[in-house]
Amino acid sequence: MTTHVATEIASQPECWRTAMALEPAGLPKPGERVAVVGCGTSLYVAQAYAVLREAAGLGETDAFAASEYPAARRYDRLLAITRSGTTTEVLAALARARAAGIPTTAITGDLATPITGAADTIVDLSFADEQSVVQTRFATTTLVLLRSSLGLTPADLPEQAADAVAGELPAAALAARQFTFLGTGWTIGLANEAALKLREAAGAWTESYPAMEYRHGPISVSAPGGVVWFFGEAPEGLLEQIAATGAEVWLGGIDPLADLVRAQRVAVALAEAQGLDPDQPRNLTRSIILATP
Repeated sequence: MTTHVATEIASQPECWRTAMALEPAGLPKPGERVAVVGCGTSLYVAQAYAVLREAAGLGETDAFAASEYPAARRYDRLLAITRSGTTTEVLAALARARAAGIPTTAITGDLATPITGAADTIVDLSFADEQSVVQTRFATTTLVLLRSSLGLTPADLPEQAADAVAGELPAAALAARQFTFLGTGWTIGLANEAALKLREAAGAWTESYPAMEYRHGPISVSAPGGVVWFFGEAPEGLLEQIAATGAEVWLGGIDPLADLVRAQRVAVALAEAQGLDPDQPRNLTRSIILATP
């Protein structure tokens, strides 16, 4: 039986092509001081974008879990990422920003939700919305859109994603008992997201860190039967230290965002091998809506 999430993973190359052609209003302008908020997967997209934008010299950019958005800090724009358009913490952050007179933009997959009245500008990515609880294509399509707005999306990125959809998965990952995902700069957000995907869909033992932090404690869990997965290049000297632990190393060799597609596929494969439904992870729902006190 084909799951929704497997279909949604496979559709990413086309979603990315569509996103690369968009030029929506409301995205941060050069020089603006920007806060980006999200929850779960959307937070990790925010982390990746914040590093990319600031590294490109386009303005100070901070990423926050929506519940931790510092309303007293002054920004030129609040950018919210929310697939469902209903998450309580995101709506609350937008309300705090609006009360402070800060322009707001929301990227969403569902226009028939409260988000349309909560933000000043709405970026419609409903073509990338999903039926599965587990986020895949909405998150990656959002990051493709944001990378493209910075002029940082490789022209062949959809083709790289198509290769990641069709190619063989690393055998060591399919047999692993433990995963450590590592990144540097903007790919730290991807490492966090990959770890979340395997936890959500397959209940796997996963961790994620900035690559250079791996030596400062996390390396102690690496052993035969584990996989250390890099998004992007490995810092000098780190591969040798990982080899000494007996863990397997995965270096994607493609754009890190396309390599995230492989990690998504591993999550689904591990879930199915255990007889789990990757569309409906334990204890999770599509959106977190908190009761009003």
